Amino acid sequence: MPDTGVRAARTTVPVRRRARFELHPGAWWLWSLGLGTAATRTTNPLLLALLMAVAGYVVAVHRSSAPWARSYTAFAKLAVAVLLIRLAFTAVLGSPVPGTHVLFTLPEIPLPAWAQGIRLGGPVSAEALLFSGYNGLKLAALLVCVGAANALASPAKLLKSLPGALYEAGVAVVVALTFAPHLIADVQRLRAARRLRGRPDRGVRGLFQVGLPVLEGALERSVALAAAMDARGYGRTAEVPAPVRRTTSALTLGGLLGVCAGTYGLLTAEGGVYGMPVLAAGALAALAGLRLGGRRSARTRYRPAPWGVRAWLVAGSGGAVAALLALASVRDSGALHPGVVPLAAPALPLWPAATILLGLLPVLVVPQDRKEPS
Repeated sequence: MPDTGVRAARTTVPVRRRARFELHPGAWWLWSLGLGTAATRTTNPLLLALLMAVAGYVVAVHRSSAPWARSYTAFAKLAVAVLLIRLAFTAVLGSPVPGTHVLFTLPEIPLPAWAQGIRLGGPVSAEALLFSGYNGLKLAALLVCVGAANALASPAKLLKSLPGALYEAGVAVVVALTFAPHLIADVQRLRAARRLRGRPDRGVRGLFQVGLPVLEGALERSVALAAAMDARGYGRTAEVPAPVRRTTSALTLGGLLGVCAGTYGLLTAEGGVYGMPVLAAGALAALAGLRLGGRRSARTRYRPAPWGVRAWLVAGSGGAVAALLALASVRDSGALHPGVVPLAAPALPLWPAATILLGLLPVLVVPQDRKEPS
């Protein structure tokens, strides 16, 4: 007879370890948003490539085997496609950047007089392609950062961590975020099944024969999700006194207006004095409104994800990268935004590059989820 006590101990230890070292999903999103914010502060291709490399390395270390974790490759391919489309549009439609180094000349289509300022074809310069590539690489870096958050943070656990006032909106966002990963997993599963049966899985024919089962699976999943939400009482609200409702609406609306006014003050030179206090007051009022609004959502949480020291370190590393790179863009704008006229190779600024390496902190502070041998 096998010892059931030893077997139970062997099966429960990995679960306890995973619960102990489990990172809050919001920390991964704050980390990736920090990297994405840093990407918006520069057009230096070397710094943007370093940002994408940091995000990719962290994903490679900490990505799990869940279906939603496989979406990072799709986001990376989408980033490459966006960059190529941006370059193609620049070559065909032209660019406002003047250039003297003409690489090639496309056949130009004459346009009527009312379309002045727009051209189709013509000479394509290296300066125009370089300027378009810098801006396209910025958008590609943003997509890679969002893909990293999708691959690292569980959407279901993130939904459980949202405040009660944002639960309904959070469900819609989570459903939207999980659509692409599940769609990719279905396509991979169906293509593998067709290859095992010796049927084509590429080309137009394979696309049509795979697309119909994928759409059927998406429809069945939507119906099952709706039935599960209805069975669990989704949308049920608790009775809240009228003064609490009015206070909640006033705090939320006033807080959002304060955030808008404070943000506008920070973006203008005249409002630099009052911008930060108004922004902080508006954020506090909005958070208080969300706190009160959570009383209408009568729901409980099973095993809530803890926000510990590791979550603070991961979220803080992304915030530090965003803040320091924003400071660098103010103090040394030329290094973070290299020019293309005259044509010159971009240089790698040292301390902004060292700042981006702070994004590797999750590799050091978050333990890898390795499976115990059976």
